[in-house]
Amino acid sequence: MNSDDVASQEDITAEIAAIAADHRPEGADAQPRLDYPPYRSSALRHPTRPPLLVDPEELERRSPCFGSDDVHPRDADLTAGHPGESIGERVIVTGRLVDRAGRPVTGQLVEVWQANAAGRYRHERDAHPAPLDPNFTGAGRCLTGRDGSFRFLTVKPGPYPWRNHRNAWRPAHIHFSVFGTAFTQRLVTQMYFPGDPLLDLDPIFKSVLDPDARRRLIARYDHAVTEPEYATGYRWDIVVSGGGRTWTEDDD
Repeated sequence: MNSDDVASQEDITAEIAAIAADHRPEGADAQPRLDYPPYRSSALRHPTRPPLLVDPEELERRSPCFGSDDVHPRDADLTAGHPGESIGERVIVTGRLVDRAGRPVTGQLVEVWQANAAGRYRHERDAHPAPLDPNFTGAGRCLTGRDGSFRFLTVKPGPYPWRNHRNAWRPAHIHFSVFGTAFTQRLVTQMYFPGDPLLDLDPIFKSVLDPDARRRLIARYDHAVTEPEYATGYRWDIVVSGGGRTWTEDDD
């Protein structure tokens, strides 16, 4: 391979920074636009027409209803329900769903999905030539407890290429979806892992311009959460409102 074909970390960082500077929204605390240019596929995926007003009562009648009988505790274990052991580093991810005042938001549906330890999703459109894990489907869900807590047992996802720019790799991350008390109330976001060298090269992560908000997307290692000789532990809280809210993928 010619050395000119492989971009250096400095080159990629400078390229992303230059594109971002040319399209930076006004205001230091502005959230990223839906058509954030460094995230190139967003130009094809963001809405181009104004939103439509809909009848909320009609939506409620068509909405799913979740409760303790619909979500089994085993659904929060992404390594369960398979004939063998999942491959990779087992991790426990736990945290609390809270409002702007730190009050717990209870009984809410939290869903997660992720790539496996080799960086591949179990999805027909994932063409990454990495192995699939037959004992890992990469999706789970739970209901928040009385204290707003959630807990998942999974494996640490691997990075994967995504062709957004030269030699582009997504850092390890877990997608989170949180439903509120209505079907129209949904938050979708991503959780990252501390110390990942790919974070500074990722336009999705870097599109969150507020440094404090960006740091809130990174989980922290918590030794008290680990299970001896079994799984490492990470803690990550989700704030659904206020100035300290967790960044959501549909903010513009």
